[in-house]
Amino acid sequence: MIKPSKVVFISDELEEDFNSLKDIDPIKRGIIRAIKDLQENAFSGTQIPKRLFPKQYIQKYGINNLWKYDLPNGWRLLYTVTPENEVELISAILEWFDHKDYERKFKY
Repeated sequence: MIKPSKVVFISDELEEDFNSLKDIDPIKRGIIRAIKDLQENAFSGTQIPKRLFPKQYIQKYGINNLWKYDLPNGWRLLYTVTPENEVELISAILEWFDHKDYERKFKY
């Protein structure tokens, strides 16, 4: 099922981190592609099972779903989907990191 969404960064600091990336950075380009894909379909990533959620995400953001979007060079973008109202969804970007940090976060 394709569900468009509004895409936001979970914090101003995260948005500033994104804006500080150079335009030629492949990670920034990947995040831009992810944002476009999420605007078209909030569920274009891979859903992460609840049992694997890092506790800090539940405590800090109160999430009840978590999605992974693959970026270039083994990087990962994590986001959650929440209803803005009865019709619209918001995809909130939580963070992005390289594969090594991703494995550490999820204790693989």
